[in-house]
Amino acid sequence: MNDASRPARHLPRPELNSTSGIGAIAKRAIVARVRALFNDQQRGKEPVQRSMDALFEPRSVVWRVHGDVTSMMVGGVSALLLQMLHPAVLAGVWDHSNFRTDMIGRLRRTARFIALTTYGDRPLAEAAIKRVRSVHGNVAGVLPDGTPYRADDPALLAWVHVSEATCFLDAWQRYGDRPLSAAQQDRYFAEFSRVAIAVGADPVPTSRAAALELIGGMRASLCADQRACEVARLVLEHRPDNPLAIPLYAVTAQAAVDLLPEWARRMHGLKRTPTLLRPAVATAALGLAGTLRWAFSEV
Repeated sequence: MNDASRPARHLPRPELNSTSGIGAIAKRAIVARVRALFNDQQRGKEPVQRSMDALFEPRSVVWRVHGDVTSMMVGGVSALLLQMLHPAVLAGVWDHSNFRTDMIGRLRRTARFIALTTYGDRPLAEAAIKRVRSVHGNVAGVLPDGTPYRADDPALLAWVHVSEATCFLDAWQRYGDRPLSAAQQDRYFAEFSRVAIAVGADPVPTSRAAALELIGGMRASLCADQRACEVARLVLEHRPDNPLAIPLYAVTAQAAVDLLPEWARRMHGLKRTPTLLRPAVATAALGLAGTLRWAFSEV
């Protein structure tokens, strides 16, 4: 989307006084619904609390970017589509997870890891990183062409990380409160690299230019086979249990597709929103982002 077709970023918030009874009720309802989406409350998972002893400081760019719900949802779906283009990453998910029958569960676990390593108490964050390294150490197999793979391969972990970091940041630049400067974007990559290094990724980019170079260098290894297309279908055609959330997820999914690089869309066989409809999708996503920021303000 070019700047001319992008709608105004600062859309009006809902016409509800947050201090009034109806405003407070609306806020609580929205926050509860979003927290239920990201935290499996049936298993006793409570939202991650922001700690002053987190891996990152409250004024870090990582705190700012990862705290925007809509940007993270759009960026997360886009990152997953990008990651699945790597045959070994796809095989690890396909062969060693119940993603096809529990997509929400996997997305929740990924979101929780991001939240813990961004905002959680340092011991909780370090424990989450240790668990991930342990899981990766037990994931290995053979690709359809006979090539062996391991989930703890530093290069694969680097691909997963750079996909997430780039998509999270690109989503923020499009739907966040206000775009980051070039220096702030580089700072985001430098900060977020600490988590990637801790889980064993290598090489890890510490600037946008380095991230784009890494992605460019990986393109020759990417492909979109039938399994990658199946994962994309499961992600994009998912329908939430709550009927009211279905149109919101549809907007998120299409915004995620639009966020992908053109070459990645072509590989997946996905189409960008038609030109005439792009402002509508962008406006809907920005409206969702503004509403969620309103709901989570002062929470």
